[in-house]
Amino acid sequence: MSEKYDLTIIGGGPVGMFAAFYAGMRNARVQLLESLPTLGGQVQALYPEKMIHDIAGYPAIKATDLVSQLAEQMKQFPIDVALSSAVTNVSGKMGDFTVTTVNGQVSHTKAIIVATGSGAFEPRRLAVDNAGDFEGKQLFYHIPSLDQFKNQTVLVAGGGDSAIDMALMLEPVAKKVYIMHRRNRFRGMEHSVDLLKASSVTIKTPFLIKALAETPAGQLNLSMKEVRGTGEETLVVDALIVNYGFIADNKVIRNWDVSPSMTNQLFNVDTEMNTDVPGITAIGDTVTYPGKLGLIASGFGEAPNAVNQLMMRLYPERRSPLHSTTLFEKQAKH
Repeated sequence: MSEKYDLTIIGGGPVGMFAAFYAGMRNARVQLLESLPTLGGQVQALYPEKMIHDIAGYPAIKATDLVSQLAEQMKQFPIDVALSSAVTNVSGKMGDFTVTTVNGQVSHTKAIIVATGSGAFEPRRLAVDNAGDFEGKQLFYHIPSLDQFKNQTVLVAGGGDSAIDMALMLEPVAKKVYIMHRRNRFRGMEHSVDLLKASSVTIKTPFLIKALAETPAGQLNLSMKEVRGTGEETLVVDALIVNYGFIADNKVIRNWDVSPSMTNQLFNVDTEMNTDVPGITAIGDTVTYPGKLGLIASGFGEAPNAVNQLMMRLYPERRSPLHSTTLFEKQAKH
């Protein structure tokens, strides 16, 4: 069955979810298409236990809780959500785009907001020959549940904000936490690095993991080599969590019949989040423009911008309310 929407939002991460909610406030008929089987995007799939600190009004909020709150927010409006629905093609033009998904769903929409983040993603894996033998047993690339590591000895490999967050989250749960980075300086926010240094987490720098072996007790024996040095160390842990970031690709979008221009796999947009294809905007980690910050908070600001300017073009007779109170008052009258 072919449906007709005002706005189709491609990507169900936090920014796409907020865009769907805001479009609901504008009384738009909206569908939200997400390639994964759950909403939340990379935040939910890779870092559900991660604490997020750049959301206004929250000193800190767990990633999975943020996604739950956004889902509750969306429930206030009749938004059609389709999961496991990666978009394989977009054709047509503003006012009548045709959107096709991997499962054969075809819909028509007047305009599109792309919020796919960095695209299809997978974690950067540990470059050790037999690493695959330990995946899901002693080697992990994200933390599905903190309780999984209760009273264990854990090493987190990585030097960015996410790795530091993981180590600090594990500190009160695990028996002992180590963090290893290939450089002496961490890449995380200064405040996070200060918290790490003040914690009980043992810092191992500058080291790389060179070999893995299982002990008779089922633990993991790590052989670590000093970067640009001759030092070597071994460490026995119950679990190794590797956080080297992820590899992402928006290459599927480049095969659409209607495909906006990109720079380094990111959409080029103007100050109103327009791509060079009329009727297709892009927001969040999937866009680039001068001064762009890769923060969820930035994406939350871009979402209303994209929704409002599209609705003004689709329905120029409607005046755009400035405040959310006004928007909800208008909804209550319908």
